[in-house]
Amino acid sequence: MASEEFSTTPTTPAGPAAATSPLGAPRVDRSTKMPASASVPSAGKTTIADSVVAKIAGIAARDVPGVYALGGGGARALGALRDAMNVGDLSQGVKVEVGETQAAADITIVVEYPMPIQDVAGGVRAAVTGAITLLVGLEVVEVNVDVNDVHVPGADVDEESRVS
Repeated sequence: MASEEFSTTPTTPAGPAAATSPLGAPRVDRSTKMPASASVPSAGKTTIADSVVAKIAGIAARDVPGVYALGGGGARALGALRDAMNVGDLSQGVKVEVGETQAAADITIVVEYPMPIQDVAGGVRAAVTGAITLLVGLEVVEVNVDVNDVHVPGADVDEESRVS
């Protein structure tokens, strides 16, 4: 029975199959020793679509106490149709501008009666700013809140007719 030897030192591909740059140098640094605690920076660019930032802002705004809905009357009517078909739009009532390092948001809300409108708007600003900064990593330069309506509980429930 023949005995085989195995090498434990890392090897570098040295044939024509090795990936190299046009100058002949390897494209990726293949260092043989790396401390376990070293962080490895990676090259590349991450692009986040405006619709993703708008969805994050919409989710954050909906979680604020006193926010009944997002969007104006037409957007809410269209949203009701989408919800009936199980195709909700979490960015309804939200418009964002996204740059390389900054973002701005415009949010239209309906406030529940009798919540203080300024407190609700301040809560929306804080929640949206925090969510975009934490989840996307962008600096939020402004969050404009447009209060489009006030929802009065029970006002949208059809009352029983007095005539039979």
